[in-house]
Amino acid sequence: MINILGISGSLRAGSYNTALLHAAQNSAPADVRVETATLHGIPLYDGDQEQSEGLPQSVVQLKARIVASDGLLLVTPEYNNGIPGVFKNAIDWLSRPAEDIPHVFGGRPAAIIGASPGSFGTILAQSGWLPVLRTLGSPHWSGGRLLVSRAHNVFSENGEITDETVRKSLRDFLRDYAQFIQMHLVLKSDRS
Repeated sequence: MINILGISGSLRAGSYNTALLHAAQNSAPADVRVETATLHGIPLYDGDQEQSEGLPQSVVQLKARIVASDGLLLVTPEYNNGIPGVFKNAIDWLSRPAEDIPHVFGGRPAAIIGASPGSFGTILAQSGWLPVLRTLGSPHWSGGRLLVSRAHNVFSENGEITDETVRKSLRDFLRDYAQFIQMHLVLKSDRS
């Protein structure tokens, strides 16, 4: 069983990206489990707070979930043509202390998807994640793209995908991403 941890980069209750993450959870192949995580409860990064109090419990728990996963699915909104601050802030916390980066992110395959009411999906936010993933040492799966544009026409009021083309694209994306993760797991075990 391949375990993917999907993180929604939106705090909004009616988020299209959270709906996309739940759809991914329901669309995963039989040999893949997609768990979901949110960024609720993660405070703004403050080095003084880190030094005096250590990592917040919400960050410690999310780090443990990432470490327990085989792959990381970033489900990103796009705000002002870039990565949402709340999402980047979480990564900044999760990469502390710096010596934890290889254990938490290093070699853990990542994929990026996103939904937006705009006509370009989340193409700029997804591109904005690439240098971050490179810095963290997390191999980015670039074998497919999933940019859900005009999301208000794709999701029902209940957050379910109503567009069969998007639903199929999501299934195909997850299948191919899981194969990429499997390849990395085999390579990792061969090196051991």
